[in-house]
Amino acid sequence: MRILFIADAFAAAGRRIIEERVPAVRRERGIDFVIANAENVADGVGITSRIARKLFAAGVDVITLGNHAYRQREVYPYLDEEERILRPANYPDSAPGHGTCVAEAADGTRVAVINLIGSLFLDAAVSPFAVAERMVDAARAQAPVVVVDFHAEATSEKVAMGRLLAGKATAVLGTHTHIQTNDATVLPGGTAYITDAGMTGPHDSVIGVRTDLVLRRFATQLPIRFEPAEGDVRIEGAIFECDGDGRATAMESFRLLDNR
Repeated sequence: MRILFIADAFAAAGRRIIEERVPAVRRERGIDFVIANAENVADGVGITSRIARKLFAAGVDVITLGNHAYRQREVYPYLDEEERILRPANYPDSAPGHGTCVAEAADGTRVAVINLIGSLFLDAAVSPFAVAERMVDAARAQAPVVVVDFHAEATSEKVAMGRLLAGKATAVLGTHTHIQTNDATVLPGGTAYITDAGMTGPHDSVIGVRTDLVLRRFATQLPIRFEPAEGDVRIEGAIFECDGDGRATAMESFRLLDNR
């Protein structure tokens, strides 16, 4: 089966290109399952229930989040109600939502998705390394394919997570830093891996934000209200293939430009 992972969808531009292009990508690339990290899709911070429903309608099967999961208070009840949208699993159990789910792919295969957040420079309640193996083992009992979105700042932490789960998870996909890395690979044991899958949204920007505002902030150190950029919109992420027992057999980074 073939799985498309869409990296950090940012603001309205990221949402629009998913809605407009993902249905065709599914058909043309023979995609069986789509996961999208959408923690920045609501004007650059968080997600709303309305936007989540639009992404599901466009062909996204599971939505993952990250450190901005709770920036939009409206979404809290929806995180509890909708099993296919995930916040980091190593957040407190008392926090809204859940961190894992199992969904069915187009070919009938059950796919488990786990959302974890890193400890370095982010607010993980529990170290992801203390829970990752146990969560993957539990997910394997429910589905042959197990995909981990590891939302982390530090490259070293992401690489370490990939090595920890090599041969255990089907894929470990790094998110959060919005810059696609050139290391898509299949690790020993059949685990698809990339340190950061990139950003889906406006690339004529500084990781999604209008360049002039970011430069003013750096030059003056004064508070600046950031606004999403609009130009050079792309989908970035990864496409990987796996066999029936969940072992990854191929992995490639993915990039699609807006043709408008």
